Amino acid sequence: MRDVSADRFLAGYDPPAAAYDELYERDGSLRPHWAPVMRALSELGPVEFDQRRRETRRMLRENGVTYNVYDDTPGERLWALDPIPLLLPRSEWEGIERALIQRAELLEMILADLYGPHTLIRRGLIPAEAIYGHPGFARPCVGIRPPGGRALPLYAADLTRRPDGSFCAAGDRTQAPSGAGYALEGRVVLSRALPSIFRDAQVQRLPQFFRRLRAALGALAPRPEDSPHIVMFTPGPGNEAYFEHAFLASYLGCTLVQGDDLTVRDQRVWLRTLEGLRPVDVIIRRVDGAFCDPLEMRGDSLLGTPGLLQAVRQGTVALANPLGTSVAENPALLPLLPRLCRELLGEELAMPSVPTWWCGDRQARVYVLEHLDHLVVSPISPDPTRASVFGGALSAEERRALVAAIDAHPHLYVGQEQAAMSTAPALSNERLEPRPMVLRAFLAAEGDGYAVMPGGLCRVAATRDSSVVSNQRGGISKDVWVLTGEPERETSLLIPADRPLPLLRGGQEVPRRVADNLFWVGRYAERAEAGARVLREVLRRVLDLDAAPYDAHLPALLRAATQVTATYPGFLAADAAALVAQPEAELRAVLFDARRVGSVRFNLGALARAGRGVRDRFSTDTLRVIGSLEREFQEADDLDVALDRLDRVLLLLAAFGGLSADSMSRGQRWRFLEIGRRLERALTGVTLLRAFCAPDTDPSSVPWETLLAIADASITYRRRYRTTADPGAALDLLVDDETNPRSVVYQLLQLAALLDGLARAGDEAPPEDALVKAALTALRGTATVRRIDAALDTTLAKVQELLGALSDQLGQSYFKRGATPRQLVGVA
Repeated sequence: MRDVSADRFLAGYDPPAAAYDELYERDGSLRPHWAPVMRALSELGPVEFDQRRRETRRMLRENGVTYNVYDDTPGERLWALDPIPLLLPRSEWEGIERALIQRAELLEMILADLYGPHTLIRRGLIPAEAIYGHPGFARPCVGIRPPGGRALPLYAADLTRRPDGSFCAAGDRTQAPSGAGYALEGRVVLSRALPSIFRDAQVQRLPQFFRRLRAALGALAPRPEDSPHIVMFTPGPGNEAYFEHAFLASYLGCTLVQGDDLTVRDQRVWLRTLEGLRPVDVIIRRVDGAFCDPLEMRGDSLLGTPGLLQAVRQGTVALANPLGTSVAENPALLPLLPRLCRELLGEELAMPSVPTWWCGDRQARVYVLEHLDHLVVSPISPDPTRASVFGGALSAEERRALVAAIDAHPHLYVGQEQAAMSTAPALSNERLEPRPMVLRAFLAAEGDGYAVMPGGLCRVAATRDSSVVSNQRGGISKDVWVLTGEPERETSLLIPADRPLPLLRGGQEVPRRVADNLFWVGRYAERAEAGARVLREVLRRVLDLDAAPYDAHLPALLRAATQVTATYPGFLAADAAALVAQPEAELRAVLFDARRVGSVRFNLGALARAGRGVRDRFSTDTLRVIGSLEREFQEADDLDVALDRLDRVLLLLAAFGGLSADSMSRGQRWRFLEIGRRLERALTGVTLLRAFCAPDTDPSSVPWETLLAIADASITYRRRYRTTADPGAALDLLVDDETNPRSVVYQLLQLAALLDGLARAGDEAPPEDALVKAALTALRGTATVRRIDAALDTTLAKVQELLGALSDQLGQSYFKRGATPRQLVGVA
């Protein structure tokens, strides 16, 4: 019987007859463990539930939860989270846990043998072609015993249900299992959007698993230390799951690194920081194994660290997971696992795999070719030239081509049963509908066994008729609730200290890449602010239709807008008279064109990209502000809304500055962010003054009030002088006043103090200090009564030149990374 209290959601819900449905029994009744949750969801009412759904999306957007899709549309995509969780009773989950632990132990034993004694191949239990023909088998790793003896520290399995409701493994993830971070973020978001429903459902919590994961990773460290140095090795912001890499690095308390952040010296891995080299004990690997070491693996890799494999070989660093583990993802192993389980563990395989036939076996190949219409044929490893195909959907010509390819290289293909996938309820147009689902479960090696995350990450297809469940194909994630039947106590990720800890002031090592990104975050924030301030003053005049045609100051303001934003030629072009007369099109481009270097939207996008590169270094609130800044101009292109947008951008930039000042410890990361801001603000101030105060300019023609407003100094001037703007007083305030946080001298003094605190080797005065002192000398040597003349312009030009040189010198001193060693010969 249907639960009438939930009919608002369930009207029209029609599960497929041939597949298992998570929500309904075969007789059409709601499964018992779903009834309380569905009743509670229905009791929210349509208006309140819609509010909760929008709150879910808002939290994902503000937290910057993204997943990059590799298609023709550039940019990041918001992670899609369905507000309806997947529910599993604890009694059922316990059986799944046992089966997953057995499967992980089996695959670990297989990997240990493949890179060790090779007895399984010698005994004929695994065909040699299935292993040596798979690109995941790493020959340089043969004979390496991983630290801690764990050949598979991290493991994930993709599960689906058969029509009878039992789970089977659709695939194994042994290289760098992803998704656990998304599962944790989904839990955080959904438990906040549906707090009472989550609490009343008595869901098993996740932090205990991540606490055990953190302890297990620390146990892999080759050196017996209380606090091993663990890093998260990411390909970088361009990777589809970069959000998860940064999120997990922050949550687990480890350092997010890229290939050139690491170096190998004396057969040990070290993290390059501004303070010097710091030894690395454990690397959580999110870079595919083939790209990790350009000296011994793929020589064309720009993602890896040369010499990494030699450090692993010497046992001075642990990888999770070790290089070469992706060979266990080979679907050719799936039909062999039942026998291997009996041979190695003395047990029957508890969780079967999707029925699979490896074409390298003659009888299996005959079966595949005879039943092609009912099978999915896939390569044994991901290959853009050989995609998975549904045999029944092939044309006659495509079928002949596939058969020829299998006959030519049979060991490279498998056929798998095309069974109806189980379905889970997903929200669509205010109603639930059944969608094909896959559940990814996560395990971490600990002690002699494995810890299992309670639940995992569920993904459902983009439509109910889709036969593919993939994030790259529009898949949607679901939180997985394992219902315990009793309240669970909240736990912390942090491991309790068993003795007093030594007090520290460090712990914020800054690699050169991080310093570089933070420096440019500061610069782009200031560029965006400067552009927003000058364009706001311009727009106020342009949009005043009665005054604009007669505004004598407007041409100078338009030219200043081009100079401050550096969107040349703009209003300084040879034929700029027409643009000045009709400035709307050019202003629209300088505001909204993301491809126009220097536009407000370009600078906000650049700020967001630089911020994402170091997202693990910012607080959650700061990241929300950065995300809001990027979105502010994404969907706007109308001058009528530009003023409101600019006002919001300036408020958000003020919030960013305040959060940066209040939430970052005064270490090197804050120092480089602040150096970027002060350098750019000094350059902006000089550019603004030179734009309005050229040597031949009549002081009475300068819009001093507007200039002070752009420089955010109007209130200071009025409270100090209580008169209309005087040229000498205004110039003193904007150039020489050491108490004005917007003056050029103030920026130079701040730069001098910031540079003085940077970590350096030796006692020599660094060249960047000399450049700042030269700029200060140039200004103070002429600091009498300021007036518009050639001397002022010459001084400002000199300061501008020195600031440009300072930027270059900082790059040479702190951001430049050395050449990467490469193979001289190819690796066969």
